[in-house]
Amino acid sequence: MSVSEQIAPLEDVVLDVEVELDRKTMTMRAVLELEKGSVIRMNRSAGENIDIRVGEALVAFGEIVIIEDTMGVRITDFNVEE
Repeated sequence: MSVSEQIAPLEDVVLDVEVELDRKTMTMRAVLELEKGSVIRMNRSAGENIDIRVGEALVAFGEIVIIEDTMGVRITDFNVEE
């Protein structure tokens, strides 16, 4: 039986996928001044490598991509531990 056949019963399980693009330290004043439409400038940009996690487990690596006016993540490799 192939791996695909073995995990078939789990295909519809819902998982939270977390992609952390960046972190920023801000003062309370700066946070309180935020409004709808405010932009928080980050230090990351398109093409940079990021980690992709499911729960707390690192499952893959990717890169930030911009497609038209949307930001996304392209998977570049999977974290396969032997």
